Amino acid sequence: MIEKLVLKEGIIIRIILRTIVIFIIIFISYTLFIYFGQYTPSEQHEEEDVKISNEELESDENSDEKANDKLPEEGLLSFMHKSSEEINAILGEPDRIDPSAYDYDWWIYHISDQQYIQIGILNQKVVTVYGIGPEINAKPLKIGQSVQDVFKTVTVTPNLSMEYSGNSYRFEFSEEDMNTRPTVKIGELYVQLYIDKFDGILSSVRIMDAETFIKQRSYEVTYRGELIEPKEINEDKWSNIEVGAEKQILSITNMLRTRHNVPKVEWDEDTSKVAFRHSEDMRLKNYFSHETPDGKTLVDRLSELDIKYEMAGENIAAQYVDAIAASEGWLNSKGHRDTLLNEEFTHLGVGVDGLYYTQNFIKIWKPFSLSE
Repeated sequence: MIEKLVLKEGIIIRIILRTIVIFIIIFISYTLFIYFGQYTPSEQHEEEDVKISNEELESDENSDEKANDKLPEEGLLSFMHKSSEEINAILGEPDRIDPSAYDYDWWIYHISDQQYIQIGILNQKVVTVYGIGPEINAKPLKIGQSVQDVFKTVTVTPNLSMEYSGNSYRFEFSEEDMNTRPTVKIGELYVQLYIDKFDGILSSVRIMDAETFIKQRSYEVTYRGELIEPKEINEDKWSNIEVGAEKQILSITNMLRTRHNVPKVEWDEDTSKVAFRHSEDMRLKNYFSHETPDGKTLVDRLSELDIKYEMAGENIAAQYVDAIAASEGWLNSKGHRDTLLNEEFTHLGVGVDGLYYTQNFIKIWKPFSLSE
């Protein structure tokens, strides 16, 4: 009995010693892993962030640490604050220069059917940039990317507060603003995201410095101090602004039609006169409608200039800050969008008077020919 007891005690002691040795080995291995491998998990995690699922991303506690503080070294955002000479060196001479209602001049670059850029220059420095087209470099964003991917890349909030030149401002975004044109802060820049709510993609982007963002006042704002306003505009300059806006609307319209595989429309001067007359009439008589107070419709207005057409359509807008905002606004309104993207139309006339905008689309009438 004594021998058996000693034997059992010996077995128990060996088991205990073996357990202690295993524990020591595990402890040493864990200590070495923590000490020598502490940077490896971080690098792997950064690589995996790119492939992270929607569910994981939405629950990520660090989701606020996105691209909002990182300015890219290339692309549209990098153009901000560059001199006009630098822009000239990068993009060459602009196709034309259009004045704006916000003190800067638009340098227009219609590079291709896939790239259209407007550079706002004030005092030989870039203060705003607009870009549309799938080949536009809008890092950290991408034109055409889904809204879900946009919200993964940057943090969108229902308001923006800022201090500028001794004044305090708070801009509030409505539900419609959040769905179609929110603005986010990236570094010290303000980036307005034009969203196509029907396709659920990023349609285009507008980048502004703080002063330009305040001047344009695209949202409801409360402030302490002074509200920065653009300089007063004389009649001659307004006329030039309106002519430039009409051409910009044609270009942006064709960029949108190209995106949706719809043939581009050509400029029609007589139809543009009809469009301008309607914008002017709405401004002078303070109404907003396709039908004038005396009952005239688009059909009547086209017939007054003896314009021959097979079909016609009209889009109107008012109080948008400029041609860009009006064009993207039409895209997000079902009836206007259908007109904007109708493949039957061949020509377009645009008329801008102040902040009243009219698009008249027509399909040119062709006389019947027996040879066809």
